[in-house]
Amino acid sequence: MDIKTRNILSKIPVYIILVLQALLVLFPFYWMILTSLKSYASYNTEYIPKFYASDPTFQNYVDAFTEVPLGKYLFNTLIFTVITTALMLVVITLAAFAFARLSFPGKNIAFTLFLSLMMIPAELVIITNYATITTLQLRNTFAGLILPSVTSVFYIYLLKENFESVPDDLYLASKADGTSDMKYLLKVLIPICRPTMITITILKVIECWNSFVWPRLITDDPAYFLVSNGIQEIRENGFGRENIPAMMAAVVIISLPLIVLFLIFRRKIMEGVASGGTKG
Repeated sequence: MDIKTRNILSKIPVYIILVLQALLVLFPFYWMILTSLKSYASYNTEYIPKFYASDPTFQNYVDAFTEVPLGKYLFNTLIFTVITTALMLVVITLAAFAFARLSFPGKNIAFTLFLSLMMIPAELVIITNYATITTLQLRNTFAGLILPSVTSVFYIYLLKENFESVPDDLYLASKADGTSDMKYLLKVLIPICRPTMITITILKVIECWNSFVWPRLITDDPAYFLVSNGIQEIRENGFGRENIPAMMAAVVIISLPLIVLFLIFRRKIMEGVASGGTKG
């Protein structure tokens, strides 16, 4: 047996494990789509679940937009996602630049204390944010939905590490040419660190689109419902608790934009994560 054949055979177990893992990950998506194509009657008469749809129908997708205002919820989610992501990018970029390039008394202590915020349980933060938003009378407003999500300690840390990986010589040369810090940030750092910026943007979009606890807590007016509220309304007031195929159709519609987004930018995400954790 030659070396090439031996190398191929040695990789077979690895590929088998990877294929099995891929099947485990993809099966819930397959089951979701399969269930959405089954009629209410056929789904409830299956005493043993079938791995195929004997009489596929798209009526569930029609019902997803007619039984509840899913289109309105999608539009609200789009507004929430775009504004929140844009504001967060401004906040974390300025904060990361300050910690990475500017010098001021107590910078290291401040950043250490800033990182310590990651140790606080998310439940405590939600309680504090809820009390603050309620006090400011911002419940059932887009401002109340958006404001608690316009910053992230993790994203600031990730972007700061990426900024610090850019050689100091570029910063010193720009200062010697009389370039302001803001111009250096916009013209040098952001273009160099574009993969990380794209990664953060995509991850934030996914986070906003999948947001569930905070929208459910801070809104009870259907005019401000997001898709997460819509799924719950479908379950409670729309199709009924037993119409699982119609609910799955709504979930497919909601999940499709994120799946397409990830497939388009998957390489950028990997590049951004890799560059964000590499210095020098």
